[in-house]
Amino acid sequence: MLSLKPLTSIGRYFILMGKVFSKPEKARVYYKRTMQELVFLGINSIGITVIISFFMGAAITLQTAYNTENPIYPAYLIGLGCRDSIILEFSSTIVALILAGKVGSNIASEIGTMRVTEQIDALEIMGVNSAAFLILPKMVATLIFNPFLTLISILVGIFGGWFVGTQAVGVITSEQFIYGIQYAFIPYYITYSLIKTIVFAFIITSISAYQGYFVKGGSLEVGQASTKAVVFSSVYILMFNVILTQMLLT
Repeated sequence: MLSLKPLTSIGRYFILMGKVFSKPEKARVYYKRTMQELVFLGINSIGITVIISFFMGAAITLQTAYNTENPIYPAYLIGLGCRDSIILEFSSTIVALILAGKVGSNIASEIGTMRVTEQIDALEIMGVNSAAFLILPKMVATLIFNPFLTLISILVGIFGGWFVGTQAVGVITSEQFIYGIQYAFIPYYITYSLIKTIVFAFIITSISAYQGYFVKGGSLEVGQASTKAVVFSSVYILMFNVILTQMLLT
């Protein structure tokens, strides 16, 4: 017999999103919560984004250098390869996967804990739209701030590539690396990366909130919901990465 559980989950997800995007009762309360989430989910993620992006740019530069040692390849290809790899893929997709682990698990565990301790039930009894009250500020915060994290990642990643390639290891001169960064640059690549980031931010927030909102049981189930949030978010990020690449770059 065909299981209806996947269809049930999809239906519950869209019903939840409908409640999330319903008209807020008090805009001032939502504004205050959104500012708090900007700090908790956005600003607090800058550190890990910077660290990952720096070493990511460094690794890409070294790998490109070791694979273009043939004299027929111009040295500026190292800078060009670092730039395009970071902008097109790493600063949007890889950073999103990292944030799925950090931000997604936080969202799922926070909302899940409120569910098992009956705080969400108390909000519903008081006539509060718990879905919008708890999820919408998180979603708005990530949709606003994650593009800034992507831009920071791009800048730090390219700087990391330049620093390691020209200063630490010395596989290329600074002039050659900078020329490679500027060579045949297509500004649309930045737009493409930001579009992916916005879609990934929605995926992370909505899936993680769904997993936490419908958790049943106790602390063990909350932990399982956090794990599911990270796994499902990562899978859908990779899937939509392929879809968006096909739509936006071809």
